[in-house]
Amino acid sequence: MSAEATNPATPGPVSSPAARWRARIDLRRLGRAALLGPAARDRLPDAISHVVDAHRAHHPSADLDPLHRAYVLAESSHRGQMRKSGEPYITHPLAVTLILAELGAETTTLTASLLHDTVEDTDVTLDQVGEQFGAEVRYLVDGVTKLEKVDYGAAAEPETFRKMLVAAGSDVRVMSIKLADRLHNMRTLGVMRPEKQARIAKVTRDVLIPLAERLGVQALKTELEDLVFAILHPEEYEHTRELIVDNASRADDPLADIADEVRGVLRDADIPAEVVIRPRHFVSVHRVARKRGELRGTDFGRLLVLVNEDADCYGVLGELHTCMTPVVSEFKDFIAVPKFNLYQSLHTAVARQDGQVAEVLIRTHQMHKVAEAGVIALGNPYAPAPDDPADGERADPTRPGWLSRLLDWQEAAPDTDTFWSTLREDLAQDREITVFRPDGGTLGLPEGATCVDAAYAQYGEDAHACIGARVNGRLATLSTVLQDGDTVQLLMGQDPASEPSREWLEHAHTPAARIAIQRWLAAHPAHTDTAEDAEPSSAPRPTPEGAVARPVADVIVDQPDATVRLAGCCTPVPPDEVTGFAVRGGVVTVHRLECAAVARMKSGGRAEVGVRWGDTTECRVTLLAESFVRPHLLADLTEAMALEGAEIVSATIEPPTQQRVRHTYTVQLPDAALLPALMRAMRNVPGVYDVNRTQPHPSNT
Repeated sequence: MSAEATNPATPGPVSSPAARWRARIDLRRLGRAALLGPAARDRLPDAISHVVDAHRAHHPSADLDPLHRAYVLAESSHRGQMRKSGEPYITHPLAVTLILAELGAETTTLTASLLHDTVEDTDVTLDQVGEQFGAEVRYLVDGVTKLEKVDYGAAAEPETFRKMLVAAGSDVRVMSIKLADRLHNMRTLGVMRPEKQARIAKVTRDVLIPLAERLGVQALKTELEDLVFAILHPEEYEHTRELIVDNASRADDPLADIADEVRGVLRDADIPAEVVIRPRHFVSVHRVARKRGELRGTDFGRLLVLVNEDADCYGVLGELHTCMTPVVSEFKDFIAVPKFNLYQSLHTAVARQDGQVAEVLIRTHQMHKVAEAGVIALGNPYAPAPDDPADGERADPTRPGWLSRLLDWQEAAPDTDTFWSTLREDLAQDREITVFRPDGGTLGLPEGATCVDAAYAQYGEDAHACIGARVNGRLATLSTVLQDGDTVQLLMGQDPASEPSREWLEHAHTPAARIAIQRWLAAHPAHTDTAEDAEPSSAPRPTPEGAVARPVADVIVDQPDATVRLAGCCTPVPPDEVTGFAVRGGVVTVHRLECAAVARMKSGGRAEVGVRWGDTTECRVTLLAESFVRPHLLADLTEAMALEGAEIVSATIEPPTQQRVRHTYTVQLPDAALLPALMRAMRNVPGVYDVNRTQPHPSNT
């Protein structure tokens, strides 16, 4: 299906540093150079010489024999096959392999890339591949062959996608080959019918581009984005192209002027560095235009400063912030805290007096290589270190990371649809935050993640026992949305039978959290009642002394063998007037008559079940105390409650607002008659100005 790409080319490369790694690889131009020419069978064909040159630039001592043999097998196997454009089919695996070679892939990956379509489209078998090229190449070719079935509509079938992605997911090189394969196919999509172009572009947008982002292969991701943009949004693409062309024709270039100024600053500071202008790709320009409206000259690119050592990155930053006007809000340190996809760089921005602001990226040459090529730059990630044999086990340097978590999700997901929907949601998250643990460790989470997500990211399914959190030293609800740079301390209960709440799903944004909660709920159907039917959390909450709640008040229900549960939405206690409703699992929930949930369930046609209080007067109730902030208030309040015979089951203290603070306590009383005296005693504590019965705050869940 190869043909010259009908989509307009993205901006070409700018002047590159002297290092082997280029500031911006023009992968499209190099792909066109891979067309096959006549060659003798007894020498390295001219058609593969481009691959060899690119490979030697990264791996000067590489053994080229596997590439030669792989090309001979691929060319002979595909001989007679043509792409839709009329070109020999061998031009496709050659172009895919050249893309990977330019990104620095090692020889095994390139060998498998040349052969990646042979098993699917020719008479070559996997056993033949293994016999001639070894187990690693066989494994990669098999993975790519399986992943091929995901294309062009199969991605809509969750079970198919799950199987194929998991099969490929055990080796990042399989995905690398697949991404390069998709890039070349997208370049040559012009021979397809428009409706098929759109279908393929949508699959690329929804699945392949997010995968490229997760694997850190920015050079592939950005070109794929532009190609998809041109197909799915041709008018916006053409408008963006005109903006770029118009800017390129300007007589003055403020970005070039700032680049010269930066070079002067670093030269005076005696810091060896290369400063290049890195043009934004089409989608990036389009996003900036939508965000800012009218574009400035500096919005069409960013400055890239390349240095030799990590310490030089911070030296450059210091000089720029000292000698130029920094935009402090734009500073990000992804060297100290790398992004989830291995990306490392310092981000900052400097401003001119005329209001032009230039974004600056500062990184070493090695960091830049990884920033462009991601996992491809790792070489063979499964090769054991010379002094640390792997004993046959695969040691993936990206673990723990997104790919590792993906394999965990598919194992934990209760069903295929859950895995698929969760994966799609995660792929749609294109921004990440980093939060810090008290021990100095970090957690990478998607933007919008909450303390629930942090708990499952740190503790896995043990997070079922989480009872609260501190964010930046303050008590916080589990629903609290975390910000980049927050410090999170998760408070864990000690009861091994602790249970998560269904309401946690409302606050969970990561697959790890959602799947773990859903898996538990699916295994405990009696706990999957609606929110108004169930207590906010059946997990025991530790008191200051570590005590756990005792059974609640005795209730007589007019339904044989029913299990009784007091509703958490209204916390009924004797002598409240109550009613009941049957829910799943043979459970009857008891509500106060004035509870809003009662009216909702009656209007929905739910039948009431007769309930009444028994002789036992022991009860549990939730109280909201509102007070002014003062020293020792919490100690005085809990002491007053203890003197009245109240056992504190759980407590939540919200962050103070305007010198006022809200306390929510769930307490156990040996006799409901003690409740009025308890509330009076709490009101008498200096600083407390109100105490009321209330439903448990959602944060307790």
